[in-house]
Amino acid sequence: MIGGRGGPPALGTLPVAATALTATLALYMALVVFGNVTDFGTNREFVRHVLAMDTTFQDDDLMWRAVTSRTAQDLAYLAIIGWEALTALALLAGTVLWVRGLRGRVTRPRGYDAARRATTVGLVMLILLFGMGFIAIGGEWFAMWQSSKWNGLEAAGRNVMLAGFVLVTVHLPSRHWPRTATG
Repeated sequence: MIGGRGGPPALGTLPVAATALTATLALYMALVVFGNVTDFGTNREFVRHVLAMDTTFQDDDLMWRAVTSRTAQDLAYLAIIGWEALTALALLAGTVLWVRGLRGRVTRPRGYDAARRATTVGLVMLILLFGMGFIAIGGEWFAMWQSSKWNGLEAAGRNVMLAGFVLVTVHLPSRHWPRTATG
């Protein structure tokens, strides 16, 4: 332990790792939001092309799914940015709670439980965005996999895998977590 008995956990412990991983994804999502706001047009075009399905194989059996209304496309993009912002906030809240728990500003059991819950909310939101939103809806429903130019499946897959890894990490058993009736 750093700081002796009752001090913050030593580097290399699960609470420190959970803090670092949560902070990393909080920063990542904040930068995603920042990029989408400050370079609004670039990713708006991405969303428009995916929804319009204009760079897919143009199969008549699939093209009825295309959303060609610019208003609907832009509303979808704004909804994505809003979801990303909420995800970043949840992960930021989780990071703050982890740090408070590590520093002993709140009782550790309560601090770690709250940190784990906030982080879990943020991670599930991230998985829903990239897994359900980009892989399932964008990739399959709007056939994004068919596009050589407007295809975000690889990046979405990385995001889902990283969020899943962090989710598993924060829920691993550890002697540093509180012992509660629910586990």
